[in-house]
Amino acid sequence: MLLSLENVTFGYLGVPTVENVSFTLHEKERVGLLGGNGEGKTTLLRLILGELVPDSGTVSVKNGLRIGYLAQSGGFVSDSTVYGAMKEVFAEDERLLSRLAEAQEKFASAPERERPALSSQIESLTKRIAARDSYHTDVRIRTVLGGMGFEDRYEQPVATMSGGEKTRLQLCRLLLEDPELLILDEPTNHLDVKTLFWLEDYLLTLKGALLVVSHDRYFLDRLTSRTLELERGKVVSYKGNYSKYKILKEERYKEELRAYEKQREEIAKLQGYVDRNLVRATTAKSALSRVNKLERMDVLEKPAPPPAPPRFRFLYDEKPYETVLSAPRFDLYAEEKLLLKDASFTLTRGEKCALVGDNGTGKSTLLKFLKKESANVRHGTFVKIGYYDQENADLDPEERVLDAFWGNFPSLSQTEARNLLAQAGLFSEDMEKKVKELSGGLRAKLSLAVLEGRRGNVLFLDEPTNHLDLPARESLEEALKAFDGTLLFVSHDRRFIEAVASKIVLIEDGALHEFKEGYAEFLAHRRQTPPPTAKKEEKEKSGSYRSREERAKETRTKQRVKEIETRLEALEAEEEALNAALIEHAADYKKVLEITRRLDGLHAESDALYEEYETLI
Repeated sequence: MLLSLENVTFGYLGVPTVENVSFTLHEKERVGLLGGNGEGKTTLLRLILGELVPDSGTVSVKNGLRIGYLAQSGGFVSDSTVYGAMKEVFAEDERLLSRLAEAQEKFASAPERERPALSSQIESLTKRIAARDSYHTDVRIRTVLGGMGFEDRYEQPVATMSGGEKTRLQLCRLLLEDPELLILDEPTNHLDVKTLFWLEDYLLTLKGALLVVSHDRYFLDRLTSRTLELERGKVVSYKGNYSKYKILKEERYKEELRAYEKQREEIAKLQGYVDRNLVRATTAKSALSRVNKLERMDVLEKPAPPPAPPRFRFLYDEKPYETVLSAPRFDLYAEEKLLLKDASFTLTRGEKCALVGDNGTGKSTLLKFLKKESANVRHGTFVKIGYYDQENADLDPEERVLDAFWGNFPSLSQTEARNLLAQAGLFSEDMEKKVKELSGGLRAKLSLAVLEGRRGNVLFLDEPTNHLDLPARESLEEALKAFDGTLLFVSHDRRFIEAVASKIVLIEDGALHEFKEGYAEFLAHRRQTPPPTAKKEEKEKSGSYRSREERAKETRTKQRVKEIETRLEALEAEEEALNAALIEHAADYKKVLEITRRLDGLHAESDALYEEYETLI
């Protein structure tokens, strides 16, 4: 057991956020934590971390448990460079290597009587260094930085990076620290598709436990084997990943509803008998027995149905001609940086095209470029574009929510406007707020409601699932699958891309690569075998060439080393003291014999531990 919550309740201003929550996390478990926006997932994590104290109940944590935590905004602060900040994780390895070099230097010039002690020290340090794999810290750092997209930015100061980049660096550091329990709160927010695949592969090799909050269904399905759902302040545990959880949750609700309805029927039957027979002398006794049964009955509460997800529906008034958009030849720049050279792009009626690529390749820039007609971009006849901006820049932050929507469609009555907002997941208390007071998820739903109202026959969407919880993502996904217009969108949500896109356009190496068969063809390309041997040297320099099995072996070694390291350090300290005493009392035979015997016992214990280490190397 790593940690346990027992009947934990916590709230603000007397209103519980979590109530009577109980669950246990065990070693090596992979657990997903789900819940709608505002349900209290982050509050629950802070209770686990000890940042909040429960109003009642207990949070029990294994003594000495090493927890690594990635918040949604990592807040990573360092005065160092990217590489230097990662090197700090291995300060103990650097210390051991320095001590070994110092001992070897002393040994070279030491008198004969001091050499046995130095030789023993060198042997001890060499074993510890081998067990910790201290010689390969550079490879480990380069592997993680390369996988997370920092392969060419080692010398960049951390302070000059964006908030999203700092969060990614915080994740890099946590992976290198290799804690016993890794807690990740929305780790996929700032990752492109390539990095997501790498991170999943890496996390699959970790031997510690994982607790992850994520809206990425593909990520959850690959990594988790148990799901905790926080809903209405309660936590329910389901065995299985996200896809299995959805099935089990529906079955659980149906089963609870059947049990409730069956009990209501039984209560009605018993009560009816009592009402008819209690006043009759011949049947009063049997009626009283039924009264007693009713009084003893543990009455079930009617199970609450799952919260209704938002509903979206995208309609238009007129079909465009067959060719919706054509850009036969163009160059694409962003802040004077050339992103695409001599590129071409065509979109035909009814196509649903996803733009994918690494961060910084120009996906959003291309979307905005194609949205406007120019000398290089031609829109077809009757094309009406509806555009969704991931920053929701078309919303006035100071405007009231109802006015922000209704002002776009003044022909609607206020009742109609409120109903449309409610369908999108905004309710009466939200409509009176200013836009800036909404959460990211609610702002996204407001922007999607505005997009619906504009009735575009061609939709340009820039990260439409950002900030949406899982039910909202799935609702949007179904609406766009049902939309018979044309779609061009940017997204990092692989399940969303797979479900919606009929073709994929990848931006890579300054060019556009089209996959007309959709996500399956793109995935086959992304998962293809590594480049030929000619590129192997370049891969090795970045440290990203190691297989999953090699990384798993390294992880097993590190895990066992950390479990017995405290004892080894104590033995080493005692050995140093005994060696010093041996030199000091060299002329005292009895004292030397006593010290030697203790050293033999110490070496036997150390050798047994190191022999175990060496089986893991």
